[in-house]
Amino acid sequence: MNTTTLPHPLADDDGGSQRRRDLATISLIGLAHGTSHFFHMMLPPLFPAFIHDFGLSYSELGLLVSTFFIVSGAGQALAGFVVDRLGARPVLFAAMLCFALASVAAGLAQGFAGLWLAALLAGVGNAPFHPADFTILNKRVSAARLGHAFSVHGISGNIGWAVAPVLSIGLMNAAGNWRAAYAGTAVVALVVLGVLWLGRSAIDDRLGSWGHAKAAPGAKEEHPLAFLKLPSVWLCFSFFFWTTMALTAIQSFAAPALNQLYGLPLAQGAYVVTGYMLAGAAGMLVGGFVVGRGFPLERIIAAAMAFAAVMLALVATGWLSGVTAALLASVAGFGTGLAGPSRDMLIKRAAPPGATGRVYGTVYSGLDIGFAIGAPIFGWVLDHGMAGGVFAGSALALCAGISSAALVGLGVARRKAA
Repeated sequence: MNTTTLPHPLADDDGGSQRRRDLATISLIGLAHGTSHFFHMMLPPLFPAFIHDFGLSYSELGLLVSTFFIVSGAGQALAGFVVDRLGARPVLFAAMLCFALASVAAGLAQGFAGLWLAALLAGVGNAPFHPADFTILNKRVSAARLGHAFSVHGISGNIGWAVAPVLSIGLMNAAGNWRAAYAGTAVVALVVLGVLWLGRSAIDDRLGSWGHAKAAPGAKEEHPLAFLKLPSVWLCFSFFFWTTMALTAIQSFAAPALNQLYGLPLAQGAYVVTGYMLAGAAGMLVGGFVVGRGFPLERIIAAAMAFAAVMLALVATGWLSGVTAALLASVAGFGTGLAGPSRDMLIKRAAPPGATGRVYGTVYSGLDIGFAIGAPIFGWVLDHGMAGGVFAGSALALCAGISSAALVGLGVARRKAA
């Protein structure tokens, strides 16, 4: 298909004005994305409290995580079509309201059913973020800053993950009641909604154009589902599935696994998640510069994720001290973070023109399905006393993700050659 590159309609001769517009858009989308990741961790930091008050097992708690991500994954694929049809901005506003409602449901929960409702509502809220975020970024951010926009997008997500356990546990300890933590998360959702509303002009995706080639005038319009025939889309999907299988093990079960394997106190182990996410944010910051250096994207991804896999495999051995194991598990986040901007750029290159929302929605649903399947599996592993399997399984999943990324890169190269 012949293509022609269109100039960015928001670009003008005043580079300073364009920079300010880019900064505003990137900052607001980063805030929104960080909030969505914050609500990924709405329930896991307080799992010990649910076990104490409701007598739940780790397998049952894993099912709560599965509920969140099954709903989010199914909704994310559908949300891509909604975003392409109705626009991204109003969908983001609705998502924040869902997070506030999920917080209320969690705070009022009297057992598994109430927590399940909270997970369901949070999953609905989480569903549209990736198709909405990337639609806005690709439309409104100038090409020169798009790699950095992807980097900030990833960093904000890791910061959201890192802040969630600190805030939730901190509020619970301060109030002496875990329910108070959910009053705090409801306030977070409403405050972010207010900020997005005030800055709504900077995230208006009715303005701007796609940050990549469009079909040439007179070209035959493809069916809305035509992108599903592309192998690269499904390879990107599998990449997210495998890498998220690894992530869910760390997010949900690193603390109890380190406790069983090394005797590390649960209170200290809980902050490994924060360390992993902050290291991931640092990796994404570096990755935003690396992605613009011209290195093959799949090689950047392979090297970064191999580093993370080695760190987690060492933790799985049980040969380390508790502090060293916690440190290595945290440092592994740098590798997965470093791969993030290259991953998002690889997906962008694999996406057909004009199908950004649909492609990102479908591809990122692999993330949700990885969480949904991984959480009960690793919960079962932990319930059966195989704490090392949490980290070994994470390392193996990252290796499978490296293979998927390599195949995506090969497919993109062949498409360009054709």
